Order: sequence, then structure tokens, then C-alpha cells
Amino acid sequence: MSEKFKPVTGEERENGKFPKGLVLRLFAYLVAGHLFAGFLYLLFALGAQNQ
Repeated sequence: MSEKFKPVTGEERENGKFPKGLVLRLFAYLVAGHLFAGFLYLLFALGAQNQ
């Protein structure tokens, strides 16, 4: 196995914690996903009222 593709151990990940950038990206995707889903729900709810 080459040194470019060493497996990541708990020591390199600060004792099993997720990297800070990954946590922030995951949080941003979750928030953005929920906002988009809420927007679609609002569009369908308002569209159903106008029929």
C-alpha cells in the first residue's frame, strides 16, 4: 500500500472525533436541505389552496 492512501486512525482524527470542516459542511447541508424541503412544501400547500 502506498503512503498516499494510509488508513485514517483515531489518533489522526483527534481520538475519534469528526474533522471540524466535515461537521460544518454536514450541518450546512442539513440546514439547506430542510430549508429547500420547507420551500417545496410551502409551494405545494399554497398551490393546493388555489384550486
